[in-house]
Amino acid sequence: MDVLLLDDEPIELAQLELLINAHYPTWNVHQAINGSEAIRIVDRWAERGETFQLAFIDVKLPGRNGLEVASIMKQKMPNLDLIVVTAFQDFDYAKESIKLRVYDYVVKPVIERELIKVLDNYVLEHPEFGMKSNVIEKVITTIKERFQEPLKLTALAEELHFNSNYLSRLFSEEVGQSFSEFLLHYRIEMAKQLLVKHKDWSINRVAETCGFSSQHHLSSSFKKHTGFSPSEYRNSVLTK
Repeated sequence: MDVLLLDDEPIELAQLELLINAHYPTWNVHQAINGSEAIRIVDRWAERGETFQLAFIDVKLPGRNGLEVASIMKQKMPNLDLIVVTAFQDFDYAKESIKLRVYDYVVKPVIERELIKVLDNYVLEHPEFGMKSNVIEKVITTIKERFQEPLKLTALAEELHFNSNYLSRLFSEEVGQSFSEFLLHYRIEMAKQLLVKHKDWSINRVAETCGFSSQHHLSSSFKKHTGFSPSEYRNSVLTK
């Protein structure tokens, strides 16, 4: 997992990186000392087709405030999650944070237990970033980015230059599910979202969008895991 830290105080940057690496040593932490540098870094990564998963943004920066910089970063990396670091208790900043869908905030001076509580909550929602092995993190990230495709572990193992049997065993040990079970569960969760978000979509369109081989495959898997057919699930949620 790649994390970007933006703060105009070098000591704050160093402390934040130290605390993060102490608890999540597999995370790759990158620093920016001002908004312009952060945007340049994001531009370089975006040009290579790469993305940060999480960014810590200090609100009080010279020139543009941190939330303005965060807004630009989100335009370039829509899936970037943001944590605001601030000593401000200003309602205007809070409103802007809501617009940007900031994941959480940390108040300066940063207290270790409060920071780790935020990070632990984040990992609970994104278990791939709490994995012991970088390769399993990459596999889960790939599932989330390419679940619409006919993904096979053997093909992913080849892409990652790993033995497929070893990768399969490692995935099961760390995640507690097989690759195919995790992929199916994720596709069902995506189907749930689309059934409600796009109530005019046919079940077949939802199935195709979520990577199921057919409408029947979606319906049978959905019923087995939720107890409802896709149509029943959609109706139950929309009528609440």
